[in-house]
Amino acid sequence: MANTGRISYAQLLETNNLLQTVTDETYWLCVTRTVQESKLFPVPPYMLLSYLNAFYRYPSLLRKIESRMSAEEVGDRVRTMGIKCQNPAVGWALPGFYLLGREWLINMGLLRPVDAVEDCIYVMDFWKRFQLSWHRNDGHITNREYGHRSQILPERRLQVFETDLYRCEAGDGLHIAASQFLASASQYGFLISCESRISLSNSGPYKLGDNSEMIVRDFMDLAEGDLPWLDGVAAEVPYNNLTVPMMVKDCHFYLVDDWGSFESEPEFRAENIAGVGLYTSDPLTEGYLPVGMASRDELIETFNEFNEVCKDATTKLWKRIAGWTRDQMIDAGALTYFAICKDLAHVAGVYEHEDWMLIDERAERFRPLLNDEFSRDCLGELVGLLTHPSQRCNEYTMMQHGDGPTRMYTPIPYSILDGDGYTPSSGPVYPGASNLPPKEDRYRTSQGILTLAEYNRQVREFQPMAQKYRHLDETWVKFNYDTPLADEMYKLEQARSRKLEGRGAGLTRADLEQFAD
Repeated sequence: MANTGRISYAQLLETNNLLQTVTDETYWLCVTRTVQESKLFPVPPYMLLSYLNAFYRYPSLLRKIESRMSAEEVGDRVRTMGIKCQNPAVGWALPGFYLLGREWLINMGLLRPVDAVEDCIYVMDFWKRFQLSWHRNDGHITNREYGHRSQILPERRLQVFETDLYRCEAGDGLHIAASQFLASASQYGFLISCESRISLSNSGPYKLGDNSEMIVRDFMDLAEGDLPWLDGVAAEVPYNNLTVPMMVKDCHFYLVDDWGSFESEPEFRAENIAGVGLYTSDPLTEGYLPVGMASRDELIETFNEFNEVCKDATTKLWKRIAGWTRDQMIDAGALTYFAICKDLAHVAGVYEHEDWMLIDERAERFRPLLNDEFSRDCLGELVGLLTHPSQRCNEYTMMQHGDGPTRMYTPIPYSILDGDGYTPSSGPVYPGASNLPPKEDRYRTSQGILTLAEYNRQVREFQPMAQKYRHLDETWVKFNYDTPLADEMYKLEQARSRKLEGRGAGLTRADLEQFAD
């Protein structure tokens, strides 16, 4: 179709700029931060299938979310309520998976750079608005722009996390219990997400003192919920999401990237942990809810209990996966990747299993290509070597991080503004299917086990009290900390704190020292 004036030059300039931002970070992440293979799962095949599913489905599913709640409001709720879209990988994967699907289709000759243009503009715009809202406190779109830091949380929450955590040191009961839980939960989360890191994430660091920092670790999708392979397996897991704020001494986290992984100097080890807490949250909680935090002994007991629960669920999941076919493994991995941003739909109360846990029939057409050798080589060219024809630039180009004449993602041509034909969309969500067993209508939430219909209903009706303070940002607090409204906002955050309840605004980090264990 010809340009009808619905697309402006400014829109294309911004879209291609955002696309290039994701290009630069994707290349750096892929060549420096991961090995994309497994002895158990066919990882390259499921990754490629997930990219196609994202290309065909994300535009419609994001529009469905915004039919009820804007991207920026979703971002505010995620940040304010502690909802588990706070995986930094969401901030990369939402555009990254979509653009990788687009790029592969271009290189197979099945898509032109001028196809699905309005979809591409919309996906990048949704991502920008969500990211700017979610990252409002640090003022960036990505961790990359902040020197690979992720300082999302407001002061009032960090004060509660710091003050309420229990101090520990290597060899004591709490340190042992926390370390064992972190190890078993990480192993369990790794298997849940088909030997990827999508169920695990980290944010921070936050400065606590001259020799200490806080890193916040999230474990997601632990219980019976969206993932059909956890039905029965995770029946005894009491929380779907868990968050562990960790006080760490004698090392500096110089990198927390857009995949939620970190690096430190010197290397972080368990003995560096000097304090821990434990919380849960979901779209029906008013911020983070403390778990087992009434006393040190209760927290030790809780960590020990959850350690055994995670190990038991891991054993059951291994047994289930051992009986899967190759196609079931591909489906589970592809759906894990594709659905990394599914919780945005939960926040808006519009999550549907058929949207997020099925392979679109348009993506399914490519399954016969996805043997291990082809997928490995195709993926390597797509995200590492950048040898696909569409990824080549003129010979004078020097790519960021690589210096070669390459670019991972193809920009939208500006010629459409002069009347060159283009197609607006890849179309609506098509029917999908899965080789996995059907999902049981059972979802673990903070309000108990709910059906999906009831879960969506409660989310749509839930009006968090924190919404009143949505636009009272850290700059406002700096100049208004001594007002009754600031006091009220801080007291809401402190309502479940064992040490700061009712203290209100105006506390400094020096004031918090009196509350330390």
